[in-house]
Amino acid sequence: MKLDETDLKLVALLQKNCKQTTKELADQLQLSTTAVYERIKKLEKQQIITDYVAIVNKDKINRSFMAISHIKIKSHSKDAILRFEKKIHEIPEVLECFHVSGEYDYILKIGVADMEAYREFMLSKLTTMEEVQSTHSMFVIKEVKNLKTYEIL
Repeated sequence: MKLDETDLKLVALLQKNCKQTTKELADQLQLSTTAVYERIKKLEKQQIITDYVAIVNKDKINRSFMAISHIKIKSHSKDAILRFEKKIHEIPEVLECFHVSGEYDYILKIGVADMEAYREFMLSKLTTMEEVQSTHSMFVIKEVKNLKTYEIL
């Protein structure tokens, strides 16, 4: 689906603040509320907009210690990959998981309270998975850029 200039502006406004009312959006876009409502429904139906979320402050929920873990798995069979990915989905400390090419098979972004919580996570969850061959972890010193939105190019 090709987005027109108004759709692009609407998506940008919603990414900035999805709690705006249809009337507030319409005023900013100089459209009727009905036109804005219909555009939003079209964007949702086309799955350009897939969800609306609240972004929380990780420091306020005791998840400010971030680690990046590179994972090698023992077997690259379809079953092993699917088992590993299913288990990863069930672990709340894993915020993001990417199946990647190169020396490692997966990269995980992990958020926990502190180093001790990370140690416990590694010992009781990640390294106990039979699919995991090895891990290599790095710890985030400072988050330099972490976009929550996409600028549509």
